[in-house]
Amino acid sequence: MTDYERIKASCLQRRELWEDPDFPAVQPSVFYHQVPPFTFEWKRAKELYTNPKFILDSNDTFDVVTGRLGDKWLLSCVGVLYLCKGLFYRVVPADQRIDSNYAGVFRFRLWWCGQWVEVLVDDRLPTVHGKLAFMHCSHSEQLWPALLEKAYAKMHGSYEALKYGNLLDGLADLTGGITESLNVADLTDAAALNNLIKTTSVVTAYRLPNAVTHSVKSIESGMNYRLYNVERIETIDGPVYLVRLARPLAPGDTHITHFILDHASWTSISVHERERLTSTTKGFWMLYNDFTSMFSRVEMVHLDVETSKAETSLTDKQKWQVKSHQGRWKKGVTAGGCRNHVNFFHMNPQIQIVLNEPDTVIISLNQHSIMEPKVIGFSIYKIPKCLTETASPLFFKKTKSSINSQYTNSRQVSERCNLDAGAYLVIPTTFEPRQEANFSLRVYSIKQLKMRALDCTPQMLKAAVVKAPPGVESSSFAQYESQFLQLADEHKTINAFELQELLERCLPNDYIKSCATIETCRQIVLSMEKDGSGRITLSDFKDLICSLKHWQVVFRAHAPEKMSVLKIEKFRDALRDVGFVIPERALSLLVLKYMRKDGMLRFGDFVSAVVLLHRAFHMFFSNCSTSTLKVNLTFAEWLRSALTC
Repeated sequence: MTDYERIKASCLQRRELWEDPDFPAVQPSVFYHQVPPFTFEWKRAKELYTNPKFILDSNDTFDVVTGRLGDKWLLSCVGVLYLCKGLFYRVVPADQRIDSNYAGVFRFRLWWCGQWVEVLVDDRLPTVHGKLAFMHCSHSEQLWPALLEKAYAKMHGSYEALKYGNLLDGLADLTGGITESLNVADLTDAAALNNLIKTTSVVTAYRLPNAVTHSVKSIESGMNYRLYNVERIETIDGPVYLVRLARPLAPGDTHITHFILDHASWTSISVHERERLTSTTKGFWMLYNDFTSMFSRVEMVHLDVETSKAETSLTDKQKWQVKSHQGRWKKGVTAGGCRNHVNFFHMNPQIQIVLNEPDTVIISLNQHSIMEPKVIGFSIYKIPKCLTETASPLFFKKTKSSINSQYTNSRQVSERCNLDAGAYLVIPTTFEPRQEANFSLRVYSIKQLKMRALDCTPQMLKAAVVKAPPGVESSSFAQYESQFLQLADEHKTINAFELQELLERCLPNDYIKSCATIETCRQIVLSMEKDGSGRITLSDFKDLICSLKHWQVVFRAHAPEKMSVLKIEKFRDALRDVGFVIPERALSLLVLKYMRKDGMLRFGDFVSAVVLLHRAFHMFFSNCSTSTLKVNLTFAEWLRSALTC
């Protein structure tokens, strides 16, 4: 049973109308920052209309208006969706009623943060002086537009937040596709426009408000018209290209079959062809030249194979194939920032795509930070061959990117790319490093391609613990040995508490003394002791002192000049120099465990991480099968291993 079914059944049983606890009928749900000069009164469907309906059956007219405070971009977006009835009814389930089994709860489906979600709202709607303040129907008592807008406002946090929206984001949220915008002036010819319509894409044309060209009432500015097809007609004066467009008919509108400015070109078309064209029942025809002078932008949403099945007008189109990746920019792990930050750029997620033949692909990066959007974008690199692991920092320092998207704080950044056969790296980033957010990357192509997120395999390149060289007793280690023996027991071993005291005595400065915490000392003892006694020998202590000196050299090499801290972005590289190759998920846990509030590591944190990894690798290779590199443990053995780490 879904949440909707459960809530509705419960309300009907109790004979109560549902009140949404997550989007209450209060002022901040409408305007969060601004304070309008009036108070909103919230009314339910039956308080607004005498015979309210959720949606009318077989209603082809579109009487939706913005209302006093609504947004025209959202109205335009809903108008485009209304023309695609298969897509419309997936967002607006038509099996909901107000005249029977009414419980005050309604559901809608929106594409949100990379997945379809069902959004529930109650039917308490904001009114001013008894009239709906936002989007609603002007000639009928249908409630679906007002409730759909409320569901959309709920996902954004308030109605006010919709003031900063746009049609492209709206189309993506209502269809699940990726969007693209092109200037009409950038279209080379009618064939270029026709190529856009050949695919499973809903293509629209937009005319700027207050456009100076051709002030005519027939074409409404600030609204999107759907493009259906482009036709080439042969005439005695040469070929003429026409475009068929449509927007939903409002009550009282008369269906026009053609809108012509260049009458000479229109009359050059044979009477028979003109009669065929004007017999259309959906939309109207324009000459391509008139179209380019009237409209400023082509805005479209591309739909993949599965999504486009719902829309019958896309049945015979070329199908977009889609590959997707859900990821996250995480501080210290995958949040390296744009190419300006050359020392951190390699940290970002690396997505490899492989094309077997040349193709036009559309790459779309969506961020899931709705309330506090980041500036995002991506770069694409051509690589000579497929990679099995992430590319090195040196690769990005020496290699120039092939394609760079724009960087913007929009929800989505997309780029149309003409790619040759071969392998490419797509690097999605925030503009600044250390900014955290979830994202989805989708690649649309007509031909099949392969895509995978690259990561490294965990490896121990060399022993992290440095063995003390022979003869160390008679030279520099003499000062440590006497101190060790003073604290040791009769077996010449020490525990974690004694190790802490010993390090505080022996280590030369505060910089290296930061590793003399009891927690770090416990980890050192667990890593170095061999019999489960919780004690280490003099030989172990010599190895520790030699190791500390080596780790200190590595730490200083990656730390900022004259500073005793390590930026978290350098953590992975420093671990590699010690001997460990760490994949993303393991690194995320280490960052969570050791990073300080200021995004830095002290030397003691670094030492703790190194000895933890030393212990983890040692335990695995002590128990794994050499042929399969897999470990089989009983629960007791696993528990001991987990607690030891």
